[in-house]
Amino acid sequence: MSPTTARAGGPLLLGVRHHGPGSARAVRAALDAARPGAVLIEGPPEGDALLPLAADPGMRPPVALLAHAADDPGRAAFWPLAGFSPEWVAIRWAQEHEVPVRFIDLPAAHSLAAEGDRPEGDGPEGSEPDAVRLDPLAVLAETAGYDDPEGWWEDVVEHRGARGDGQDVLGAFEALGEAMGALREAYGDGGHHRDLVREAYMRQRMRAARREFGDAYAVVCGAWHVPALRAGTTVAADRALLSGLPKVKVETTWVPWTHRRLARAGGYGAGITSPGWYAHLFTARDRPVERWLTQVAGLLREEDRQVSSAHVIEAVRLAETLAAMRGRPLPGLSETLEAVRAVMCDGSDIPLALIEDRLVVGDVLGEVPDGAPVVPLQRDLTRQQRTLRLKAEAEDRELELDLRKDTDTAKSLLLHRLRLLGIGWGTPVASRSGTGTFRETWRLRWEPELSVRIAEAGIWGTTVLGAATAKAEADAAAAEELGEVTALAEQCLLAGLAQALPAVLRALADRAALDTDVAKLAKALPALARSLRYGDVRGTDATALGVVAAGLAERICVALPSACTAGLDADAAAEMRTHVDGVHGAVGLLADTDEGLRERWSAVLAVLADRDTVPGLIRGRATRLLLDDGRQPAEETARLMGLALSPASSPADAAGWIEGFAGGSSGGGTLLVHDDRLLGLIDTWLVGVPERAFTDVLPLLRRTFGAYEPGVKRTLGELVRRGPGGSAAAVTTGAAPEGFAPELDPVRADAVVGLVRMLLAG
Repeated sequence: MSPTTARAGGPLLLGVRHHGPGSARAVRAALDAARPGAVLIEGPPEGDALLPLAADPGMRPPVALLAHAADDPGRAAFWPLAGFSPEWVAIRWAQEHEVPVRFIDLPAAHSLAAEGDRPEGDGPEGSEPDAVRLDPLAVLAETAGYDDPEGWWEDVVEHRGARGDGQDVLGAFEALGEAMGALREAYGDGGHHRDLVREAYMRQRMRAARREFGDAYAVVCGAWHVPALRAGTTVAADRALLSGLPKVKVETTWVPWTHRRLARAGGYGAGITSPGWYAHLFTARDRPVERWLTQVAGLLREEDRQVSSAHVIEAVRLAETLAAMRGRPLPGLSETLEAVRAVMCDGSDIPLALIEDRLVVGDVLGEVPDGAPVVPLQRDLTRQQRTLRLKAEAEDRELELDLRKDTDTAKSLLLHRLRLLGIGWGTPVASRSGTGTFRETWRLRWEPELSVRIAEAGIWGTTVLGAATAKAEADAAAAEELGEVTALAEQCLLAGLAQALPAVLRALADRAALDTDVAKLAKALPALARSLRYGDVRGTDATALGVVAAGLAERICVALPSACTAGLDADAAAEMRTHVDGVHGAVGLLADTDEGLRERWSAVLAVLADRDTVPGLIRGRATRLLLDDGRQPAEETARLMGLALSPASSPADAAGWIEGFAGGSSGGGTLLVHDDRLLGLIDTWLVGVPERAFTDVLPLLRRTFGAYEPGVKRTLGELVRRGPGGSAAAVTTGAAPEGFAPELDPVRADAVVGLVRMLLAG
């Protein structure tokens, strides 16, 4: 079929698979052969004004056309395009040959108008596929005897005809269109109900193109749509389908996209399983399998695996053999990965998972030129990213900051401000290089959806600082609980929002004065204490915050003992224990400016530890905190433990006391290793628990002791196993187990001094 006859009955219709490299090559070959006077592409017409940016040297796919409602940026949709997408190839072909190129799909103004409505299927990302939607490729693959649509598509499109001339390619498009026509005759719309409206609009745009260009134009669209675009429907019928559609004002721009988000695993309705592999097939002009396996070998070598050139040669041979045995024209991804597993990975799926993640899917992030329209907030963020050299990357990246350095402090402020705005580019994580108020560690990962979050946050201001300040003030006014405001105060200090602090502090003082729930007060205090510390590090005046924190601490000291004796059940006692821990840590921070507060808090803990109406879990925790702070002698600790574990106490309450005192995360195991008297009390109580009660308290005891480090558990087991000569018996006999003498051994102690100094220095 010649190009002339291909257009004899109408325009050139090129039905493609979105993001298919074989389709992309075929589209380029067909356009080269047909030389149409215009190119129409499936996509929202609002993007027409942005098409010239595709030719900008700064535009590097994968990218996506983003459309969002002007008054509701969260209502948005993406049209992703990779370098191997047929639509992108068609756009670039038209620009290189200086012919008009336009989008002809249903406008985003209609697609985004209805609440919850999103363009679906083979169009933009963000849709929910109908339960009964037909997968046309799956039907064709099954008809051809394939159980894998991906394999069928690779064989009939990606491998066959990839090097064919324009005539062969046009014939292939014709055959694929006929196959889709047969499917639509059999299945109708196949559950793609919105496609009927979309196709009516496409036909209208094609009629407009015919009036302008005659039939000398080409249409690049999903192959499923080709039969509908060829159908001889009337103008009136199409207008009837389109009448009354809701409409909103939309804004559009280009945004960077990633290969990972092209994958189906990312939730994209028209996604593919292997974008990295497809990108390789599109760019590798010859010997794609050999080149791919060479990349695999390089990745494995970076992971310190021994992979030689001989491995690559053998893997190529195995992949080709598997393809021949299966009747495939060339090795596909399945044959290639099987060869890699057998030859390079020693049959293990662990390194294969790395290959699939890094090379089959990949983390390639596209780039958009500066000329792309953006909200002012995005422009300010881009400027700060460049100034601070914080490049947006699709891969996870850890960023270590030292807040004593001005540049690192500026990075920290930016990331905290973005988090307050709901733009989660960075997530704080525990630092591996040390602790302290001058260190921060962030995990950075740029996701395409952040562009939508930025557009949403644009309502608060035109700069990151201004928007974060306005958002903090609004959140303070809307907060209903004290904990929300204290958390917000902490965020403001971390983000350096000095202008927002007055509004936040007013809201904080108002809610603190009205709230009488001691649990809420206790939950709020730790954030305030941390805020004071962060204020010191960043040089922020937090005097007013200190006054509120001191007032909260005093109210907690007065009300906490009563709150812990109000018949708390197990869950309420556990929650209150958490609050006690939080307040204890906060008091430690606040006591630097008020030593009397530490004394008052210790008095509260002493009351909790000695009052038998307080749940055992809280009594045990209070006893442990007093002991750790040196506010209670060891003899008093032993007395309180003896009372808690006496026969007069219920087994459940006694087990709760043990958990509060010796819980695994508090270093209780180490304490028991070095204090055989306390270990002996627990051992004596444990062996005396009645059988029926022991069954009830066993889960609690397992939770307590199971959290200890393996070495601690081993040592405790050895001490108890020794019996009369061990730790438990030493309580009554006075004998100490080997290595645990009652007095310090200077020789053994001196042996570890050097190591301790080295640890403390680090």
